[in-house]
Amino acid sequence: MTLFVFLAALTGLMLLGMPIAFALMLSGVGLMIHLDFFDAQLLAQNMLSGADNFPLMAVPFFILAGELMNAGGISQRIITLAVSLVGHIRGGLGYVAIGAAVLLASLSGSAIADTAALATLLIPMMRDNGYPVPRSAGLIASGGIIAPIIPPSMPFIIYGVTTNTSISALFMAGIVPGLLMGLGLVFTWMLMARNMDVVPQRRRSGAERRAALVDGLWALALPVLIIGGLRGGIFTPTEAAVVAAVYSLFVSLFIYRQVKVSELMPLFVNAARTTSVVMFLVAAAMVSSYMITLADLPDQVIELLTPILDNRILLMLGIVVLLLAAGIVLDLTPTILILGPVLAPLAAKAGIDPVYFGVIFIMTGCIGLLTPPICTVLNVVCGVAKISMESATKGVWPFLLTYSVLLLLLVVMPEIVTVPAKFFH
Repeated sequence: MTLFVFLAALTGLMLLGMPIAFALMLSGVGLMIHLDFFDAQLLAQNMLSGADNFPLMAVPFFILAGELMNAGGISQRIITLAVSLVGHIRGGLGYVAIGAAVLLASLSGSAIADTAALATLLIPMMRDNGYPVPRSAGLIASGGIIAPIIPPSMPFIIYGVTTNTSISALFMAGIVPGLLMGLGLVFTWMLMARNMDVVPQRRRSGAERRAALVDGLWALALPVLIIGGLRGGIFTPTEAAVVAAVYSLFVSLFIYRQVKVSELMPLFVNAARTTSVVMFLVAAAMVSSYMITLADLPDQVIELLTPILDNRILLMLGIVVLLLAAGIVLDLTPTILILGPVLAPLAAKAGIDPVYFGVIFIMTGCIGLLTPPICTVLNVVCGVAKISMESATKGVWPFLLTYSVLLLLLVVMPEIVTVPAKFFH
C-alpha cells in the first residue's frame, strides 16, 4: 500500500504537469501524511541536507567548465583536429562527429553541452557536404550521450551521492563502456556511409595536421590531467571539477584568447542558472529519498522481485526494461533521484557489484535522452538542425539499436565493466 501511495502521488503530480522537483518533494510529503509522520521542520532539514553535500560541489564547476570550453574555443579545436585527421575519408564528417564526441565527453561530462557544441559546428558542415540531415542529427545526438559515461560525469556524481557509491570508482568504470559506445557508432556509421553520396573533405597536408594537433594540445591535455589526477589519487572527483574549470578559464583567457574578461559574467550566470536547477532537483529529491528509506520501500520492491533475485541476468534485464520505460517520460537526473535509492539496494541484495550496476543504470538512462517525447538531447539537435522530431527519430533509431545490443552484451558479460574498472581504479 505504501509503494502504491508513493507511485500514485508521483505519477499523478507529473501528469498534472507539475515540475519534477516539486513532484518529488510533494510525493515525499504524501508519504509523510500516509505514515502519519508529517513534520515541516523535517521537510526543510532534508532539503537542506540534500544540497549540503560536498561531492555535489563538483556539479557547478563541471557546468562552468563546459560553458568555458564552448565559448573559449576548446570544443572547436577538438573538432578541427578530428576533421584534419579523418575528414577526407568516405563519410568522414560522421567519424569526426564520433571522435569529437568521445574527446569532448572526457572534458565536460554534460550530454547537452557536448551535443550543442557538436551540432552547432558540424550540422551545417554536414548539410553543405550532402550528408542526410536526419542521419547526421541522429549520429550527433547519439555521440552526445557518451558524455555522461566517460569521466568526468555529472550523472555519476549525482548517482554516487544518491546511492552512496564511490564516485571515483564509477568514473574509472565508465571508461571502457564509453569507448565501446564510440566503437559501436563507428561500426554503425561505416555500414551507413557506404550508400551515401557525399562530398568528402579535402585531404589535409601533414603540415596542416601538425598545426591542428599543436593548436589542440591544450584541449587534449585536459582529459589526461583529469583522469591522470584521479587515477594517481592527486585529487578527488570534486577537486577534479575545480581543476577542469580553472584550466578551461586559463586556456580560454590566455592561450586561445577567445573569451574576454568582460564576457565572463554571462558565462557565470548561465552556469549558475543550470546549477540551480540541478541542485534544487537534488534537494527536493532528498525528501522523497528519506521517506522511501523510512517507509522501507526498497525492501517492498525486493520482496516483489524475490522470485528472480537469484537470476542475475534476468533481474538486470528487468531493471534495464524499467529504466528504458522511465527514460521515455523522465530526464536522466530525475530518473537517478527517483529510481536510484530504490533499485541500488535491490541490486546489492542480489549480489550485483554496485559500481557495475551504477554504470548500467546511467547508460540505460542516457538512452532515454534519445527517446521521445522527453529526449532532451534529441531536442537540442532538432533545434540546431531545424528539423522535426519525427525526422530526428528516424535518423537516430539505428544508433539506438546499436546501443541496445551493447547494453545487452554488458548485462550478459559484466566482466567488460568490472575488470577494467579494477585495473583503472
